[in-house]
Amino acid sequence: MTNNIDIIEVKSQKELNKFISFPFKLYKNDPYYVSPLISDLKKQFSEKNPFFLHSKVRYFIAKKEGNTVGRIVSIINHRHIEFHNENAGFFGFFESINDQKVANALLSTVSLELKENDMEIMRGPMNFSTNEECGFLFEGYDSPPMLMMPYNPQYYHTLMENYGMQKAKDLFAYILNTPDELPKKIHRVAEIASKFGITVRQIDKKNFERDMRIFKEVYNSAWAKNWGFIPITDEELVFLGNNLKPVVVPDMTIIAEKDTEPVGFLGLLPDYNFVLKHMKGKLNPLTIIKALYYSKKIKDLRMLLLGTKPDYRNKGVDALLFREAFKGVKRGGYKRVDFSWILEDNIPVQRLVEMIGGRLYKKYRIYEKKI
Repeated sequence: MTNNIDIIEVKSQKELNKFISFPFKLYKNDPYYVSPLISDLKKQFSEKNPFFLHSKVRYFIAKKEGNTVGRIVSIINHRHIEFHNENAGFFGFFESINDQKVANALLSTVSLELKENDMEIMRGPMNFSTNEECGFLFEGYDSPPMLMMPYNPQYYHTLMENYGMQKAKDLFAYILNTPDELPKKIHRVAEIASKFGITVRQIDKKNFERDMRIFKEVYNSAWAKNWGFIPITDEELVFLGNNLKPVVVPDMTIIAEKDTEPVGFLGLLPDYNFVLKHMKGKLNPLTIIKALYYSKKIKDLRMLLLGTKPDYRNKGVDALLFREAFKGVKRGGYKRVDFSWILEDNIPVQRLVEMIGGRLYKKYRIYEKKI
């Protein structure tokens, strides 16, 4: 107990249900909050998630006067430690009422857990790593989050700063109102890639596993030098693929190749948060009917993936991928494209998005503290 706050480790299904359901209570009156499906959350927090094969994870809930008032996860990601040679542990899935004592108790619990495991830095939020949701929204509260992007109350930043957390990295999101045509410069740059003999093709759902392995190859090469990057494992690839396959649109999921070598990958996903908003976390006959209805009315896209292998950068590959995917955007009648997330210091990608008319509209912050 800390200042009349009880921190309880989740060890039973009943406690896990409380952990999962707390955001429904916290965001009850927030018009922008979008809940994932409870069934998906249970799978994410179960042994089926291959993230746990290389990480130590503990869940905690905070109680005050018998009521759940917060939650948090402590994460020791051994692949991060090995890949970055950094004794950094993480917190994730943080939610709290606007009470500094509650936030302090949750963060201190994780800090102690990480310190006992020889970590020197606490960083977050990570849900569970940079390959998934990360950061707290701190600019752009006037619209709902896109698919697989975080959302939170503004007061979280005060809670973090009062605890002594400092900025580790900001992540940017850009929004583009779909133009009638791409700028001529994109076409000119794309032609450079064509002259290098680079071609593009759509992902093939009939050979989905093969193309997911191609994605892994490009992803682990293209992002290798990015801050916080962790290579995807084969087990995580299968888990991710099973989640993405139902929502992938082939003519907006593009692979760039040089002869037989994959060199670039672009993936645009319809913003199924528009559908999830109406399902309220539940999966039953009524919400399935709602999902079928609202899925036909999605008008936004999120660019989830864009990467080029280092040896093929500055050769027009990104522009070639954009040009091909844009055809699918127009065919689908989509009105807006969200580009997220982009590291604050990844200037080349920011300039590329600005070139086609994207504007910065949301920012997210990852915090850290020496422990």
